[in-house]
Amino acid sequence: MTTSAKIALVTGAGTGVGRAVAIALAKAGYGLVLAGRRKELLDQVAGEINALGAQALAVPSDVSKRDSILSLFETVKSTFGRLDVLFNNAGVGAPPVPLEDLPFETWQQVVATNFTGMFLCTQEAIKIMKNQNPRGGRIINNGSISAHAPRPFSVAYTSTKHAVTGLTKSTSLDCRKYDICCGQIDIGNAESPLTERMVQGEGVLQPSGAKMIEPRMAASHVGDAVVYMAGLPLNTNVLFMTVMANTMPFVGRG
Repeated sequence: MTTSAKIALVTGAGTGVGRAVAIALAKAGYGLVLAGRRKELLDQVAGEINALGAQALAVPSDVSKRDSILSLFETVKSTFGRLDVLFNNAGVGAPPVPLEDLPFETWQQVVATNFTGMFLCTQEAIKIMKNQNPRGGRIINNGSISAHAPRPFSVAYTSTKHAVTGLTKSTSLDCRKYDICCGQIDIGNAESPLTERMVQGEGVLQPSGAKMIEPRMAASHVGDAVVYMAGLPLNTNVLFMTVMANTMPFVGRG
């Protein structure tokens, strides 16, 4: 597969935010590499993108496994020869249980997916971006409102999202010399499978101990924000952006 378009790789591209961002980037003229664990979902998104007249390559991958990440980036390099944008999006949560009751194996899985996997994807993207011609590219990390303030019983997810902020800052600093920009988008209550529980039954637990339904926003708005970040020249960077449902309980949370 060859294309003259800029190439963007989206992890967790089969559903929710990843799907919305992939489609938005395709509409903006990018060729897409779609990574995720479920091939059938990736193929559906690839079909949607192809119907727009853009190119999409589905590459089933598991970012919690290093070998899978290495294979993914080797496919990107061998197929397109370059990478212009990486959207580090893949992530998982954990059941909302008291901190002291969270199983060690669950903790490890969240860290492996949300943080170690993002680090490894970042490493491999840098290796491609710093050696390609023209040199450089952009890495956009999916943070979260949880990178600023936790929800009750969310220690694994919240800890990894705080760690992502450190990864974003370090990547931005260390990669300036390669014309690589790194920024982070912190998302609050975008419509996705991960936020379905917010609108079901009594809603989700609040710091007061009460439960409430929380408003959500269309994931397409996140796609628009990522397209803006990705489209900037490489002498300009959005280091952090927060995109959230306006009336969600974040500002003043507690």
